[in-house]
Amino acid sequence: MRKFASGGLRSLLIHSFQQKHILRPHHPSSSLSSSLPRFLSSSTPVLDFTPPSTSSMADPSASKLPVTLQNINPKILKCEYAVRGEIVTLAQRLQEELLANPGSHPFDEILYCNIGNPQSLGQHPITFFREVLALCDHPSILDKSETQGLFSADAIERAWQILDQIPGRATGAYSHSQGIKGLRDTIAAGIEARDGYPADPNDIFLTDGASPAVHMMMQLLISSEQDGILCPIPQYPLYSASIALHGGTLVPYFLDEASGWGLETSELKKQLEDARSKGINPRALVVINPGNPTGQVLAEDNQRQIVEFCKQEGLVLLADEVYQENVYVPDKEFHSFKKVSRSMGYGEKDISLVSFQSVSKGYYGECGKRGGYMEVTGISPDVREQIYKVASVNLCSNISGQILASLVMSPPKVGDESYELYCAEKDGILSSLARRAKTLEDALNNLEGVTCNRAEGAMYLFPRINLPQKAIKAAEAANTAPDAFYCRRLLNATGIVVVPGSGFGQVPGTWHFRCTILPQEDKIPAIVTRLTDFHKSFMDEFRD
Repeated sequence: MRKFASGGLRSLLIHSFQQKHILRPHHPSSSLSSSLPRFLSSSTPVLDFTPPSTSSMADPSASKLPVTLQNINPKILKCEYAVRGEIVTLAQRLQEELLANPGSHPFDEILYCNIGNPQSLGQHPITFFREVLALCDHPSILDKSETQGLFSADAIERAWQILDQIPGRATGAYSHSQGIKGLRDTIAAGIEARDGYPADPNDIFLTDGASPAVHMMMQLLISSEQDGILCPIPQYPLYSASIALHGGTLVPYFLDEASGWGLETSELKKQLEDARSKGINPRALVVINPGNPTGQVLAEDNQRQIVEFCKQEGLVLLADEVYQENVYVPDKEFHSFKKVSRSMGYGEKDISLVSFQSVSKGYYGECGKRGGYMEVTGISPDVREQIYKVASVNLCSNISGQILASLVMSPPKVGDESYELYCAEKDGILSSLARRAKTLEDALNNLEGVTCNRAEGAMYLFPRINLPQKAIKAAEAANTAPDAFYCRRLLNATGIVVVPGSGFGQVPGTWHFRCTILPQEDKIPAIVTRLTDFHKSFMDEFRD
């Protein structure tokens, strides 16, 4: 045998406004004071930055230290990430209290519905993927007779194939900065099989999850506050955070909640023109499909309109497609923007498109392995060299993540020993997620004053909560956003962790929260009961 990424969005936009670079999108339901961006809530966000002079964290001895809040990069202060914000910090403290003093709260466990982290909530990894990873990381067992009985034959063969592509067959060594060439070949072949159009492995940059790829593109596209990035509202806070860190301006466009979080090109055009009238140079359009936090799946005709819009306006299309495997309704189907643009006859010279994929989502949920990639097309060779230079600064992404990215795009096939088990695991996870999504969607729509759009895809629901005026006033008195006030009360009463909609952006005067569908199916009834009981009590307490 052979050897061998809330409040951060609001802070960013307020800063831009103060610098006369704020973009106030026109929205029919907006009616705010001219002193704030119109799409922002008028209430103080839960994670608004407190100046160091009044911060509760102020320490007299800190003034003797060379690094203070006053002299660090101000972009860091503007950057916030609601998904792991104040509510989660409180949840972690409550969890410690439960461990130290069982029975100290009216619940016996914290249910983290705040982040798309499937395996932390009990989802099992795909057996084939983990077998290949184990064999690659410990290749000496490939020569042992016992291995044949412990691992599937196709996992053993795939591990040999991958090890042959790695210099020195060493997963602990650095790789090419774009990622191992053989793995990029496999990913390109997977993209081609998915889309029916050629893919070039030299267009692929393997990264530690999709987030570093997003940061890399923001770093490339943003040179000053005059550079704008069109982002959906609601949006995944990675985008507002990365735009803040790199010093650009977020140009918001609203998704239409009434039409199932629809994306209208007329809205894109309106916000683009408004941005340009204010001296902003929009460089790119971010589209998240399936949507996060909104869960919609774009229709192919809508995608064609978006591609045409980007082509006509000279925008780079940044396609966040990390939930491409998470589609739960029979009348919707995922289509990559690469496939759509090529089907329209547009090639490398017609449109600049960057597509993001991750091993953290889908049915695999390998968040901790930090694997992902971006496919960069319609970019000139000299600019590609600059992207490679930025990638080289980080040396390379981790090898386990690179291997997983190749496995995700090239899973077992018919006739392989692992195929039946792989299909059973994949189908079991996705069908369970669909059931969980529908159960939670129905439960939310049965709550007083709550409306929730259909969960077509991704891993989240984003219900709208119509809060009584008493609750809104109580939130104002507590110096927090009304939806954050609701989420905090929910956590303290039930142990359920959700993220306030103010962390994602929302139409002014509306309130939401994001809830994952990831708790295991046997826990969903308890979540529904706890949420229902809490909501009734909350509404009774604050009824106008």
